[in-house]
Amino acid sequence: MAFFDIKNVRIAGIASCVPKQVYYTKDYLVNDKYNAEEFIRSTGIVSRRLDENYTTSDLCLHAAEKLISDLRWDKSEINILIFVTQGPDYLCPSTACILQDRLKLSKECYASEIPLGCSGWVYGLSYAASLLSRGSVKKGLLLVGDARLFQKTTDPLVGFAGTATALEYSDGDAGFQFHFGTDGSGYDAIIIPDGGSRNGISPSSFEIEDIDGKKMNRLESRMNGLDVFSFAISTAPKSMKKAVEYFNRDLNDFDYCILHQANIQIDEIIRKKLNLPEEKVPYSLREFGNTSSASIPITISTQLKGKVEDRHAEFICCGFGIGLSWGTVMFSTNSLFISDLVEV
Repeated sequence: MAFFDIKNVRIAGIASCVPKQVYYTKDYLVNDKYNAEEFIRSTGIVSRRLDENYTTSDLCLHAAEKLISDLRWDKSEINILIFVTQGPDYLCPSTACILQDRLKLSKECYASEIPLGCSGWVYGLSYAASLLSRGSVKKGLLLVGDARLFQKTTDPLVGFAGTATALEYSDGDAGFQFHFGTDGSGYDAIIIPDGGSRNGISPSSFEIEDIDGKKMNRLESRMNGLDVFSFAISTAPKSMKKAVEYFNRDLNDFDYCILHQANIQIDEIIRKKLNLPEEKVPYSLREFGNTSSASIPITISTQLKGKVEDRHAEFICCGFGIGLSWGTVMFSTNSLFISDLVEV
């Protein structure tokens, strides 16, 4: 059973960065099956932020610089950098190494990269918290997001975002309680078929195929919507129930439940299965779409700013999706710092 209790670490602050360029769903037809109004009703996504001039690391860099400045952290004291994305700058080297240099962090910095999507922030949090929990290193950054090239008319769910979460050693802090799971038998439910070692890039990679009414090549992400829908509404509530039961908690004790921003139908089914009131389950997908691994931190930073900074707050968060993988984390904050949204 993948339950972990990692103490002596706290979240000091969160920052998010998105492109200034806004795409409104109402301005175009999604595909041959749905018009914009129907799509908004079924997904909840009114607008998204896209700009092909930015990579994931660019957006995470801006978020990190803002958060470091706001917290008045000394960069020489940041000795852990975890970068989570499905869209690295290059196949190699690791973008985490590049970000260490771009941020001008110490050359003694531990920099590592995790190639995960929807569950990525929770996984990355466990990596960073584990490294910080012994106290030999005091401060770390978790940089999480996705900004991939795609056509706005054929991939209307996804928005660009980069986030930074500042973590620090805090002796005696309750830290984080995790539950994780993986079902690799569903690996092809969300997949980019070509471009890796299994299926390299060839002329056929660029041939256009019709995938559920969408025109795309084999270097673009595709999803089996029904499989992902069934997986999400079943696995996410089970994971959160297992976590609270294992750690002797009660769902009613949490001030907020932050879900991966998949779409409004999936998240509302999960919310109702858990019998949680609407005010405890905020959404950022209406403004930013599905921002993959960035969806949990961007929801906290945009929907809870002004609500949690000056008090104690209890969180339960769940990320679920590509892999197939999922993760639940429970933690508390005291005077959490949330930076203003960075728009570039």
